[in-house]
Amino acid sequence: MDIFDEIDLLQAEINEQRPLERHLLAQIKEYFRIGLTYTSNALEGNTLTESETKIVLEEGVTIGGKPLKDHMEAVGHSQAYDFVYQCIQRKQIDELLIQELHRLFYYRIDLAQAGVYRTQKVYITGSKYPVTAPENIADAMAAFIERLASMRTSMHPVARAAIAHKEFVFIHPFIDGNGRVARLLMNLILLQEGYTIAIIPPIMRAAYMSSLEEAHTNDKKFLLLIAQMVKETQRDFLRLFGE
Repeated sequence: MDIFDEIDLLQAEINEQRPLERHLLAQIKEYFRIGLTYTSNALEGNTLTESETKIVLEEGVTIGGKPLKDHMEAVGHSQAYDFVYQCIQRKQIDELLIQELHRLFYYRIDLAQAGVYRTQKVYITGSKYPVTAPENIADAMAAFIERLASMRTSMHPVARAAIAHKEFVFIHPFIDGNGRVARLLMNLILLQEGYTIAIIPPIMRAAYMSSLEEAHTNDKKFLLLIAQMVKETQRDFLRLFGE
């Protein structure tokens, strides 16, 4: 049995709990809002702890000694997370959706760049591979959207979500926030296909980054890592029901 079979077995257990009562759905959404916002931001260097992220999002207060940008990233990610849930029933991804994800996450930080493809070169620290040149981003994103659609019928949804993450990051269409948008996009695809989200904890950052770098030539480790993260989130979901 491979890992995708294991994921599908766990998903079948989750599906047995459905349909969930509305209040349970709301509780699950809020539970993962904190976890995903904290972890996704922490992977990019945000200094808010999980409990601090919870306070910022639920109480609207600032944490003394922590950068204002870290607070804005938490609030922006939370708003983009809500948009993800609004898009589940669409069952498709397009460029406007991706740009809106970035806009919601980023407009408090830099309104002029929010949701706008970059027009300047960027270099990824620690990577030996270049990202897409600014003049080629529009074409690369159009081709990316076409591949996403074609993969839907030919690939396991978890593998498709991981590849979407990988290819989006390699294009790197925005000036900043590409990692956050990639993980939101990956999780939107998972939710659209009826799966739970994938949360990548900060302790996995080294393995996550190294497997993503290796994915330029061989994405096997990266796909396996994402699949493992989906499994962990599925188990967490089942624990919420006392399974």
